[in-house]
Amino acid sequence: MTVGEDWRPSAPLATLQARARMLAGIRAFFAARDVLEVETPILARTGSPDLHLASLCTDYHGPHGGRLYLQTSPEYHMKRLLAAGSGPIYQVCKVFRDGEAGRLHNPEFTLLEWYRPGFDHHRLMDEVRDLVRALLGPLDEERMTYRAAFQRALDLDPLQAPAAELAATAAAQGIRVQGLEPTETARDAWLDLLLTHCVEPTLGRDTLTFLYEYPASQAALARLAPHDPRVAERFELYLHGVELANGFHELADAEEQGRRFAADNAARAAAGLPRVEPDERLLTALRAGLGDCAGVALGVDRLLMLAVGARALEEVVAFPVARA
Repeated sequence: MTVGEDWRPSAPLATLQARARMLAGIRAFFAARDVLEVETPILARTGSPDLHLASLCTDYHGPHGGRLYLQTSPEYHMKRLLAAGSGPIYQVCKVFRDGEAGRLHNPEFTLLEWYRPGFDHHRLMDEVRDLVRALLGPLDEERMTYRAAFQRALDLDPLQAPAAELAATAAAQGIRVQGLEPTETARDAWLDLLLTHCVEPTLGRDTLTFLYEYPASQAALARLAPHDPRVAERFELYLHGVELANGFHELADAEEQGRRFAADNAARAAAGLPRVEPDERLLTALRAGLGDCAGVALGVDRLLMLAVGARALEEVVAFPVARA
């Protein structure tokens, strides 16, 4: 690209037209199922303390001014709507994550997120499958546990293997890491390395692949499974080796949510990252009563990339960060 040409969009017009059709298809899908479209703030007073999410922030100088976070997900606000009695809801919105740019990442991207009162994660996987088929056409489907995927790809039990074995497996697979010790406190980091480098590339070849029952230490906002507290009722969807969606049978226990926020901030402190204050409005909403529900976030840009056969997000986003 020469100087002066980057005013143009990086995505072809035909792809932007395909994006418009996809957004219309999403809205038609949920309208037919009587799911309400909502909008929640992009700028909010709290962000996510999740160690693996980096927020972009800005300072607002008007009434009620102060530090505001560009949201990494609309989840907290959508749960407040659910607790207030909204019923089933969905949202298509822009979300933001600092430090992410590459073939599958842009710091600003489009997310579809929806919540279903009365659903568990298995029933929500059914609906995610139906939506993706409605948008991409017929696709086979498979579902396997996180544990089974590791055993198939690496002959390794991720729920029982010690961190030293995870590190040795990574080395045997040619993964070179600096500054990460083979200790139990780094266990999830080793699991993430093996998942992204060795397991994910094997998932979803011409098939919608749902991974479920993630380790409890990676529950995020999901419930722990009643039949096995070592795993959480969380799932992710892969197609052609690309992660498309992340869903939960949602945690509704305010006290447990508060403990997880505290654990996240302890992990941030250990990593030398700034504290993110817990969202007290979310915790108050949970205490008011969220009810049994499941929710999922799906990356619209990645889905469009697969729909049109693109290899990178910059081929489906009009102006990625380099041209913003």
